[in-house]
Amino acid sequence: MQRIEINRSFPFPVEKLFDFLSDHENLELIFAPARIRRIKDGEDTPNGVGSVRRMRILLAPPFEETVTEVVPNERIAYRISKGSPLKNHQGVMSFSAQPDGGSRLHYVITFQGKLPLVGPLVKAGLQRGIERGLSRLRL
Repeated sequence: MQRIEINRSFPFPVEKLFDFLSDHENLELIFAPARIRRIKDGEDTPNGVGSVRRMRILLAPPFEETVTEVVPNERIAYRISKGSPLKNHQGVMSFSAQPDGGSRLHYVITFQGKLPLVGPLVKAGLQRGIERGLSRLRL
């Protein structure tokens, strides 16, 4: 099992960070050079539980992620639901307010590769990309 864990503080309120990262299309900044589009609205809100986004990364085939849990300003969980070289995938973004008015993101992604070496390769590239994308976040 591969595990990516990222902890990062931001100078903006937790509500602003949550609103930005809960919008599927905004995730292109975090997962660049991926192209991300919401293809199915959620049960209660467009980006809520049950919503599905399609991701395409460079020349790789597209895959889909489904949001499985949303707790406003606290948590977003999702899983890959179609078309990926990964299995047992889960992503969880946990949000918390900081005493200085800023916010903190604790982001954990776990998965396995369907083929040998896929998992470690994806982990290395994904972790670097997410960290770079989050460092560019300006709200």
